[in-house]
Amino acid sequence: MPAVETSQPWWRGATIYQIYPRSFVDSNGDGIGDLPGITARLEHVSSLGADAVWISPFFTSPMHDFGYDVADYRSVDPIFGTLADFDALVARAHGLGLKVLIDLVFAHTSNEHAWFTESRESRTNPKADWYVWADPKPDGSPPSNWQSVFGGPSWTWDARREQYFMHNFLKEQPQLNGHHPEVQQALLDIVRFWLDRGVDGFRFDAVNFMMHDRQLTDNPPVSNPAQRTRPFDFQHHLHNQSQPEIPLFLKRVRQLLDERGAFAVAEVGGEQAYREMHDYTAPGRLHSAYGFDYLYAPELTPELVARTSARWPDDDDKGWPSWAFENHDAPRALSRWVAPEHQAQFARMKMLLLAALRGSIIIYQGEELGLTQVEVPFELLQDPEAIANWPQTLSRDGVRTPLPWTASEVGHGFTHGTPWLPFGTDHAALSVDRQDEDPHSLLNFTRRAIALRNDHPALRWGRLDIIRADDHALVFERTHEGQRLRCSFNLGSRPVTFDRDGRTLFVTGTVDAGEAAAYSASIEEL
Repeated sequence: MPAVETSQPWWRGATIYQIYPRSFVDSNGDGIGDLPGITARLEHVSSLGADAVWISPFFTSPMHDFGYDVADYRSVDPIFGTLADFDALVARAHGLGLKVLIDLVFAHTSNEHAWFTESRESRTNPKADWYVWADPKPDGSPPSNWQSVFGGPSWTWDARREQYFMHNFLKEQPQLNGHHPEVQQALLDIVRFWLDRGVDGFRFDAVNFMMHDRQLTDNPPVSNPAQRTRPFDFQHHLHNQSQPEIPLFLKRVRQLLDERGAFAVAEVGGEQAYREMHDYTAPGRLHSAYGFDYLYAPELTPELVARTSARWPDDDDKGWPSWAFENHDAPRALSRWVAPEHQAQFARMKMLLLAALRGSIIIYQGEELGLTQVEVPFELLQDPEAIANWPQTLSRDGVRTPLPWTASEVGHGFTHGTPWLPFGTDHAALSVDRQDEDPHSLLNFTRRAIALRNDHPALRWGRLDIIRADDHALVFERTHEGQRLRCSFNLGSRPVTFDRDGRTLFVTGTVDAGEAAAYSASIEEL
């Protein structure tokens, strides 16, 4: 495990490995991954040199959005196991020196949550105002023009209350009234429940969606939408989300976390993401935040890295960033960023770049294997967004396919049943067992890159200064307490020339006499 300075909190500069439970390991043959399966394979995560696992939702849910529609925040859905299985997972992770982070969704619940069942019974029951309800306009139309992320209006009529309820995502995900003091206390109690079970931190999903404009002001239109897949794309989302009261609640969350030494990272997307990420990570609020800079970027460029890094200067008032190139919502980076003939070398360069960035880094399961995006045919799609917006879809199913543990077994070590999503046709050749035995594999390269990060304080905690960012060449320096490293990357398909006058610590690809071949990189100590 990494040798961490005692003066630094464990999460600062940490490597976090994201596990999507449905697709990690299936222990009982139903084709869906589960908590005992995760527990059985945590040594794989530990072997990477990671500091923590982040486990996507496993709570009781009707699975309209695969766990992000929570029906009970304090229980495990039977398809994933039991609370006892979760406790065993935490114990095993801690035994391996891994921290455990879980997802919490505070913007909405499932429409099958007991809170919503009670809320919709009447306008006067104790939880009547726990969700966002509103009367129709005089003509019966919805209270505002707000549109949902997954398509269609953010309002659904409920005949029982003769009102509309709001939902920023699916209609099965009614919006919690995050302004309500009792709702806030209930959410804090959920945080405390999981802390009591040994959880070390949280990733707060879509946290900038947890409060709305109580005047229900219409969102203004976008004059010329760059994307036109959904009605959501035609509005500036100023009033259905991103309200100024959110940071005040996050301060209360932080106070609770500090009592236990726990960590929290916020997921923040949208037009105002940078302002909100800085607001949410200001002193006394959450520890870190990440957005979608890389997750939906069509290409990896020096300008992109320089721009995103510049927004998080080495300043105590600016919070601490986290970075992810892939996750359960975004298409695999190798399929977005590089031609197939260059994927093998590009994957190494990309992993070294992630390991060299200032901030905490998040590796999505299978990224360490170089998995590519799977083209899931329409008849096998599971994701409601993909089905609703076919064929112009975010392709979330294609990044959620099962992890291949073995090359030759039926079910590739993921399951002895029928997997809930198909494997990629090229994924067996990238299996864990094959790469584990190959010293030159991406898996073993990833282990070396993370070890380099963990062994050099400048990479884990140091400041980052961009030296060069042009068409293909990216050069930056990382410095910390007298250690100075120069990180040089060729992000393009043709050779570039770098200055080389330091002691070489790490090279990927071909870097010879200052010339770096396509998708090559080096890190030197100056």
